[in-house]
Amino acid sequence: ASSAVSPVSSAAAVAAAAGCSDVSQATSVSVHRVLHLVEPTRVGALSKTQHDTTLVRALYSQLCAAITHPAKIKGTLRCPANLGISYTGTFYDGSRPLATFVYGASGCQTASLSAAGKTKTTIMVGSASAAAPKLQADLAKVLGVPSLVMAQPKSGTGTVQGGGPAK
Repeated sequence: ASSAVSPVSSAAAVAAAAGCSDVSQATSVSVHRVLHLVEPTRVGALSKTQHDTTLVRALYSQLCAAITHPAKIKGTLRCPANLGISYTGTFYDGSRPLATFVYGASGCQTASLSAAGKTKTTIMVGSASAAAPKLQADLAKVLGVPSLVMAQPKSGTGTVQGGGPAK
C-alpha cells in the first residue's frame, strides 16, 4: 500500500491550514498599504475596510488559490524594483478575525495567508500566478483604486549589463 498523499487532498489540507475553508464566512477585510521605501515611489499611505462581501470573498478566494498552488522555482529568479511596497490585511466574519494576509507588491510579488497559527506563502509566478490571475485586480477593487502601486520597472528604465542605468 502506498502512503502517497493525492494532490487534491494535499491542496485541501493546505487550504484548511491557511484558513481557506472560511472564505464563505468572510464579511469584511481591512487592508493597509505598507511602504518601506517611500521616496522612490512617492505614494502615500492607504487604508480601507471593505464590507462588500462579493469583493471581500473574491480577494480571499484569489489568495487561497495562490497559496494552494505554490510556485516551484528552479534556478535563479531575479526580482528587480523591490521598493518595499506591500499590502497587509485581515479578513473578518463580523468582528471575528478569520485570516491575515500580506501581498508583496514590488519586485517579485509574494502572497501569504495566515490563520490559526499557520502561515502559507508563495511567490506569484508560475502555478501561483496562473491559479490567481485576478489577485491584483481584486485587491485594487477592495481598496477602491483603479490599480495597485506595483513599482515595477517600466520599459527603458532598467539596468544595462554592468549595472549602470539604462541610457
